[in-house]
Amino acid sequence: MSIQTESRQALRELIALLQEADERWAGPEWNLGSAEDVAGAHRALMHMLEGGLVGMFESDPAHPQFRRIVTPSRKFTGDNADAIYFDAPVSADHVYTVRGDMDGAVYVSITLEVGTADGSLGSQTAGVINDTMFDVDATGNFTIRLGGAPAARNWLALPAGVSRITTRHYYEEARTAADDPARGPRLAITADDVRAPPAPAGDADVAEGIRRVAQFVRSRTLLQPPMTQREPPAFLSLVPNQFVAPVPPGDMGLAAFDAYYSMAPFFLGPDQALVMTGRWPDCRFANVSLWNRFQQTLDYANRSVSLNRRQTQLEADGSFRIVLAHRDPGCPNWLDTEGHAFGLVFWRYFLPAGPVETPRAELVSLASMR
Repeated sequence: MSIQTESRQALRELIALLQEADERWAGPEWNLGSAEDVAGAHRALMHMLEGGLVGMFESDPAHPQFRRIVTPSRKFTGDNADAIYFDAPVSADHVYTVRGDMDGAVYVSITLEVGTADGSLGSQTAGVINDTMFDVDATGNFTIRLGGAPAARNWLALPAGVSRITTRHYYEEARTAADDPARGPRLAITADDVRAPPAPAGDADVAEGIRRVAQFVRSRTLLQPPMTQREPPAFLSLVPNQFVAPVPPGDMGLAAFDAYYSMAPFFLGPDQALVMTGRWPDCRFANVSLWNRFQQTLDYANRSVSLNRRQTQLEADGSFRIVLAHRDPGCPNWLDTEGHAFGLVFWRYFLPAGPVETPRAELVSLASMR
């Protein structure tokens, strides 16, 4: 007879959750209608499970550690080929010091997340400090305090309910930074008011960690209704191949305060191409990325599935012409759909200095591009 523990019960709950996600989330209830759709759901589920294990199983705001959120092989919640993200657990009960470096990024920020302590998807972004608000030395290093006595710079208040911080390093380089082994910010966080080491993990601690992992997966699958059954944010178009005006995301969970977003589904036949035209604005960072239906970037390690401004070949008048197609159209700025008829196109613009133009899109035959 097996020994009954709280951790064993939590593990069985996680197994039951994965079974429910397989039966419901990876099926018709979430508008999945093919073997390819189901395989994609299972792949996304495994990425989320890995994300929960990496980020949430060991999670102590009194002894926080930065961990990389997404990688070329671990993708969820709308990742980005030109960014490197880390997060760490925090609490308004403590005062922290964050030390890091710019690592050549064109934009760096820390945002505060609310509602994540149990592993849930963040419910609100409660504050931000970006590199215009903290001092960077000649070698690119910086130090930021979180909580405690207010300061004019290099400081961010920790409101009640804050549970996590997210760091963002954005790059505009010829090689996508998320797949570049030469890129990797150095980050460290310490709780300045904590001196004692953490107690050894017991049964209750292991059970809590497993349940955080389960909630991480649940909140990104079964607790997220299909796109057609939820109120879309203002930056999301529900009309395929048609973008809405880029707007700030507000304080929605996991959003970047300093960004403007625009997103729309793409839908292409086997011999069609989507020609997207416009102008990059004057801003700190801008790019366009392709996601699958599970909000995972396509394979940026091996294909051209995103473009930042440096990677984009401009027209003579400074505008861009970006072509979304299943096969190489024989012109610059091809975004490779990997053969997916359906997916998402996501535009990001950080700290724009003026108006942000809405990208235009036209569906054409692939043959006409040649």
